Amino acid sequence: MAEEQQKQSIVLFPFMAQGHIIPFLALALNLEQKSKNYNITIINTPLNIQKLQPSLPQNSSIKLITIPFISSDHNLPPNIENTDTVPYNLVIKLIEASLSLKSPFKNIIKNILNQQKQPQQQQHKICIISDIFFGWTSTVAKELGVFHVIFSGCSGYGLACYYSLWMNLPHRFTDSDEFPLPDFPEARLIQRNQLPNNISQADGFDDWSVFQRKNLSDWVNSDGIIFNSVSDFDSVGLNYFVKKLKIPVWPIGPVVLSGSRGKEGEINPSFYKEWLDSKPLNSVLFVCFGSMNTISSDQMMQLGIALEKSGENFIWVVRPPIGFDINSEFKPEEWLPSGFMEKMVETKKGIIVNNWAPQVEILSHVSVSAFLSHCGWNSVLESLSHGVPILGWPMAAEQFFNCKLLEEEIGVCVEVARGKSCEVKNEDIVEKIELVMGERSEKGLKIRENACRVREMIKNAVRDGNGDGFEVKGSSVRGIDEFLGAAWKSDKVIVNE
Repeated sequence: MAEEQQKQSIVLFPFMAQGHIIPFLALALNLEQKSKNYNITIINTPLNIQKLQPSLPQNSSIKLITIPFISSDHNLPPNIENTDTVPYNLVIKLIEASLSLKSPFKNIIKNILNQQKQPQQQQHKICIISDIFFGWTSTVAKELGVFHVIFSGCSGYGLACYYSLWMNLPHRFTDSDEFPLPDFPEARLIQRNQLPNNISQADGFDDWSVFQRKNLSDWVNSDGIIFNSVSDFDSVGLNYFVKKLKIPVWPIGPVVLSGSRGKEGEINPSFYKEWLDSKPLNSVLFVCFGSMNTISSDQMMQLGIALEKSGENFIWVVRPPIGFDINSEFKPEEWLPSGFMEKMVETKKGIIVNNWAPQVEILSHVSVSAFLSHCGWNSVLESLSHGVPILGWPMAAEQFFNCKLLEEEIGVCVEVARGKSCEVKNEDIVEKIELVMGERSEKGLKIRENACRVREMIKNAVRDGNGDGFEVKGSSVRGIDEFLGAAWKSDKVIVNE
């Protein structure tokens, strides 16, 4: 058996964005734990590999391979290899530039196969796990006879809405402010202001449409999709892809990466723990909009006023508002209410931190009551894994539909605002904060009860059935076992000459 396992290689290829790289790294570490005999490799561009290196444990055998990429060759600024460092209007240019990776990727896969040749007439098996933006890798795998799956860090529901919108552009054929999805009626009505800007402005011939329609169409060439999600609360979206693409779908979540992720904040992590330890149970609001997002200066001002008015304890991860370099210095005197920082220091009611905070560690603390989030799926899973309900402020991509799932279907969320340009009033934010964090609201109590119920679903999904008192494996453990079983039982192999 060990001899056979040594012939099993897993190659992971995430898109160049932190929100994509993080779950891929978490998945790689999860697979490494399942068997030390897997040869696991992560491929990415030079600067992303450089950033990934510190996140690997010292005893990890995971290999990192650099794929050549020079951003200036694609009319991008120098050293642009991650959406974290590119203005939003250039994200599509980075995505289009990633198509140039097809030939070097194919060569890398060929080299891996050649380097790991077994004795004559023995078979070497390899599984490629690629990003949802890299549909073209499925055609490379097909050419080489290699087993291939797509790994989605999105929810099944959110991605189903996103997929259907790109493939059908239904909003172009109605004047109504709300409309159904022709091939996903289970989502009920989509509201026009829930559309991400690139979909709202799409006409079928724009750069985003051209890329996505080709990219999403390529998925049918894959051998399956693995989702960083849990079937107990995401089955409707997962089933969409089974019916649509006629390929297997395996939910394996939550795949969550703890620790610094290679980042260092301006505040020592122990400070957060000490501050949270000093606060009562369920009394802190955590505010963070992910690694790519920020809000307008007007929205930021209203949010600051709301946090002060609410009287709740909070930790707020801030970045410069829209129109400013997201990685530049934060200027509280310009973008926050007058005297806001000084009041928070004096009253010890809030921590305002630039750019990054240890999100998993904060959300896991018993003092945290709610999470004001952009509803990126990584953040959603990190929150619900600890039973923390969500105040939703979706901003891009499938986040609007994640929020829709969380609020309308699962009942663990209240939407606070929608998008980066909507008008926001501090009174409305205060009302939503009080609804979720207060003790008097029946709806708020139900939301927190549902969040705790989902936390138990997640715990049950990842039970391994060995030595923990449970004979039956959880749904996500079964999902990853079934996916790996399909990969290794596949007749897609390379026979050495």
